Amino acid sequence: MAKFMTIGYGDQAGYDRTDAAVRDAAHAHDARLRQDGVDMGLAGTPVQVRNHDAAEVTTESGPFMSAALPVAGFAIIEAATLAEAVDIASRTPCAVAHGVVEVWPLRESP
Repeated sequence: MAKFMTIGYGDQAGYDRTDAAVRDAAHAHDARLRQDGVDMGLAGTPVQVRNHDAAEVTTESGPFMSAALPVAGFAIIEAATLAEAVDIASRTPCAVAHGVVEVWPLRESP
């Protein structure tokens, strides 16, 4: 099985305007994924780390990337194909509640 990182983006307004039954089904989907061992969680405040030329570590609070919606959470999922990973991600709260989920294939590093 291949591994994929998902990044969910969404805001409260999109969540609130989604039918409660759709939200509940998405949360149940996430609960099943967690039961199956998927590592997922809500996004906290990020810290940018730099160590240019291995000379000095500097940090800065806040995200490096910017997006139209805030980052809501992350997961590492396993799937046989990208299409299967997309199917899994398509039923999560961010995907159904007017947000978006990125699915990133993870490759072994050299």
